[in-house]
Amino acid sequence: MHQDDTKPSNGVTPMRVTLLFSVNDRVGVLDEALKAINALNVSLTRIESRPCKTSDWDYDFFVDFFTKNLETVQTVVQSLEKVSGNVKVVSTGASNSAGNSVPWFPRKKSDLDSFADKVLEMGEELSSDHPGAKDPAYRARRAEITKIARTYQHGQPLPRIDYTEQEVATWGTVFRKLTAMYPTHACREHQYVFPLLIENCGYREDNIPQIDDISRFLRECTGFTLRPVMGLLTSRDFLNGLAFRVFHSTQYIRHHSKPLYTPEPDCCHELLGHVPLFANQDFADFSQEIGLASLGASDEDIEKLATIYWFTVEFGLCRQGEEVKAFGAGLLSSFGELEYCLSEEPTKVPFDPSKAAVQKYPITEYQPVYFVAESFKDAKDKVREFARSLNRPFDVRYNPYTETVEVLDTREKVVRYAHNIKSDLQNLVNALEKVEI
Repeated sequence: MHQDDTKPSNGVTPMRVTLLFSVNDRVGVLDEALKAINALNVSLTRIESRPCKTSDWDYDFFVDFFTKNLETVQTVVQSLEKVSGNVKVVSTGASNSAGNSVPWFPRKKSDLDSFADKVLEMGEELSSDHPGAKDPAYRARRAEITKIARTYQHGQPLPRIDYTEQEVATWGTVFRKLTAMYPTHACREHQYVFPLLIENCGYREDNIPQIDDISRFLRECTGFTLRPVMGLLTSRDFLNGLAFRVFHSTQYIRHHSKPLYTPEPDCCHELLGHVPLFANQDFADFSQEIGLASLGASDEDIEKLATIYWFTVEFGLCRQGEEVKAFGAGLLSSFGELEYCLSEEPTKVPFDPSKAAVQKYPITEYQPVYFVAESFKDAKDKVREFARSLNRPFDVRYNPYTETVEVLDTREKVVRYAHNIKSDLQNLVNALEKVEI
């Protein structure tokens, strides 16, 4: 691939391609494979090796590169096949020969670094109607914080922000208003976790919590972690992060002139609305289920999953006994809509992913329709069933030990997965035998 193939030209955006090839433990075999690729003027952006999970090969190699056409991909595959009999196109940004669209997706946590400078809007750049658009001091502060998020890499300590008195005062206004409503409007899971955040993570009206402290707490509860982000990610990138139990969180705060309004997610929205429920195991599992379904999904299916996310994680209601309570972060971080959503004015319907996926919704006003989940576990089971209807030619599983995603596209991988399940089932049987009835 020539150097300029990584840049758009004539309206054509390069696609990121991931290939998998396997080799035997023979001296010089990797050099042969890399020379075959280099001879085609293809520049690799990443190469990763792993022990092979089949008996036919010793090592698997994943390689990434950018190209503007599928012909280059086919040429590279043919060249590698002369060295290895096991070559696969794991993902591309275009349709393959079978007509199936398999976009690139992250396979390990550090792959999320590629999202660092990809934001749709907000972040450092503000729209003309943003409350802070004409405040140069606020814009400079936003640029300072978003630069920190842009340069963050996986494995580094999460950045800590030294918030100003004005920023803390803005947070305090929001904190007091919302926490006064949580006892009567928030779901019991949110109410249960919030005191723990006060005790362990510095949640106070005179202190903006640091995502480093929160991330450590969440990891111990459910394995979820936080990661700084510049602004709004694409739906695909954001949902892909959830597959790894990673939530992308902003660290800047709304403009002080309108503390009870924000046109975008900010740290009030993230830390008051989203964070508490990521400490709940059922909610964490539900969120990851949406993320796993998004890996390699078509653009059409990503839109459906993002809409389901909108009506659950952002604006979801749940039934608790005879009452309906709020669990969506967009509700729990907005005192006006939090009050409105539980009134008699909006329409409330049972949560059904197939219906939620195609429900139209407004972005700049209160929702006319809310979906009510029976429980987080029930919502997770329904989303998992819905995901089976999506047009994706493979299934995936998350390996929490290696923090990687495994694509279940061969018999050997499925058999190995079955053996893991068998071992877990045996542990379950042993535990049940020891539990007193």
